[in-house]
Amino acid sequence: MKLLPDPLQKLVLALERLPGIGPKTASRLAFYLLRSSNEVADDLASALQNFKKSISQCSVCFNFTLSGQELCEVCASPERDASLICVVEEALDVLALERTAGYNGRYHVLHGALSPIEGIGPDDLKIRQLLERVNGGQVKEIIIATNPSMEGDATALYLSQQLQPYGVKVTRLARGLPMGGDLEYADQSTLLRALSGRQEM
Repeated sequence: MKLLPDPLQKLVLALERLPGIGPKTASRLAFYLLRSSNEVADDLASALQNFKKSISQCSVCFNFTLSGQELCEVCASPERDASLICVVEEALDVLALERTAGYNGRYHVLHGALSPIEGIGPDDLKIRQLLERVNGGQVKEIIIATNPSMEGDATALYLSQQLQPYGVKVTRLARGLPMGGDLEYADQSTLLRALSGRQEM
């Protein structure tokens, strides 16, 4: 016996395919859309239909930008420091760093991290393009801001090895204890990184 009509079931299944959304959340969202005004559902449908066509990648840093624009806002800005490049795994990481309002350089989005298990090698990421940017001679420092995971660390190590011949300064984001965190709840690895990355006061 079918519990949901086909169109509703299809919507639930489509929503379930999104990251972080399980069957319960998908059902809740589908029922919310069913109860809400037609305008809400129409706006969502319109936004979903057009956004893939309206978005492209920046030809320099590979962050997302409006379709038809060669450069993203960061790469197009003359006020950003072109000698400083922060390398991130995903475009979402750019948003996180921009929210700090403490970085004035440019970015390079790899679109993933090295993962032999998943079959992701250097050719699957935007590493060659990064090396080409550095080879231009304008870059003085590369900040590697990959995630603190096995894949992120492997990617950081690989990048530092690849960048060595270019003579640029290569740094990695510091890692340690979060603000408001208690030492007793920190894991061993985090504590070790916090100790090794200690700074003079």
